[in-house]
Amino acid sequence: MAFLRTVDAKAIAENLVAFANTEGGTILVGVNADGTPAEERPARELIDRILGQADNLYNPPVVIDGCETIHLKPDGSDVNEHGADLGSAAHESTEAEPMVPAFSIRVPRSTELHALADGRVLIRSGEGNRPLGGQEILRLASAKNTGDFETEAVPGATIDDFNREIIDEYLEKRAERMKRASTGDINRLLSEIGAITADGKPTVCGLLLFSDYPQRWLPQSSVVFARFVGTTPRGEHGFAGYTRREEITGSVPRLIEATWNLVWSEMAISAVVKGLEREETFEYPQFAVREALVNAICHRDYRLRGRRIEVRMFSDRLEVISPGGLPGFITVENIKDEHFSRNPRLVGGLFHWGYIEELGLGIDRMLEVMEQAGHSPPRFDARPYSFAVALHNGRIRPRVPEWARDTNHRQARALQYIRDRGKITNREYRSLIHSVSAETLRLDLADLVEKGILNKLGANKGTHYTLRDSSADKKDAP
Repeated sequence: MAFLRTVDAKAIAENLVAFANTEGGTILVGVNADGTPAEERPARELIDRILGQADNLYNPPVVIDGCETIHLKPDGSDVNEHGADLGSAAHESTEAEPMVPAFSIRVPRSTELHALADGRVLIRSGEGNRPLGGQEILRLASAKNTGDFETEAVPGATIDDFNREIIDEYLEKRAERMKRASTGDINRLLSEIGAITADGKPTVCGLLLFSDYPQRWLPQSSVVFARFVGTTPRGEHGFAGYTRREEITGSVPRLIEATWNLVWSEMAISAVVKGLEREETFEYPQFAVREALVNAICHRDYRLRGRRIEVRMFSDRLEVISPGGLPGFITVENIKDEHFSRNPRLVGGLFHWGYIEELGLGIDRMLEVMEQAGHSPPRFDARPYSFAVALHNGRIRPRVPEWARDTNHRQARALQYIRDRGKITNREYRSLIHSVSAETLRLDLADLVEKGILNKLGANKGTHYTLRDSSADKKDAP
């Protein structure tokens, strides 16, 4: 979403180009960055005139889904609640809370490469627009020139090849995600999401999402799983070293679940006892595994007919290999910050289904959960016709900070508590450490203050302890 406080042809043109070149989006005119209505209330005639002026600032023309009048609450809550689907807010006006008019310009993803009159090619990056460099433009142009394979009709397939139970499951999940039920003709919805063509023929995306066995038409859409004994695919005497090999078929949602269950069944699980509770520790963080699987299935290049997704479990790592290189301008270096989908309709379907938690943030969280579990970061291997993610199960032994080395185990827990929460009180320390007298714990904290590790702040019941800057920053430096 882009928020434009004032009506400006140049700003509208830049956002139209950026959204069309990337994943599409919505431009909100007359809305502040925080979602509240702007002081300037543009008229519809002005919007139409400025859109006409913007058309002269880029090439080729950008097609929009329409410019709608929307109505916002003064606090901007409709923007927060409805996101890009602001049209539903237009009829919620009440006498108690008058609504403020604004405009919503919907921009679909384009199959063409758009450039501004000054030669810049913009993409949407986070909350702003970024110009591409020469090589990035070439890669994006190549991705655009391949066309939308996922929306091509599949010869020989009919709408009867869809499983109505799978469609109903999708509609139910979509209603939960969108917070409203889908209404109207089912075929119209299938056409809108790219599952069927305008004349009712199933597309590649539609068969992948809703067919029991899309592999009949798209044999490359299955997943091959292999469990190896050691760290290489070869066993003794040059023979294959796998102990289990299975091919998984079915619709994309079934592929994700079946592959996940297979990996889960082969995943080592250990247990540690914390206090009086037994806590299970998995060989790999669950989110990281599911994210790697979902990304491979929804972003692979389905035009490559001779290769399938491979999931390989070794003794030291899990590899997920997806046919097709990184799409568009995406590289290993910018994969965390940029977002471009080879199959945007398939991605949208899995998002509505709930398999993608939040668009564009999966890699960030994968890195985060791997670090939290004590693992090295995922390793990405991008090649012209494949992309692989490797999750390693070895745990990195955390470095003991200098300021925590001259402490007992109780004090070390108190220091970690402060690092996580910013401070600790005597009561919190007592709830953290059991079977030790309150006086001993008080002396622990006093000792840390005397050593210059903690600051004692407040008095009486308001007393609390924080890390001194010198101990937290200087002593912890490598």
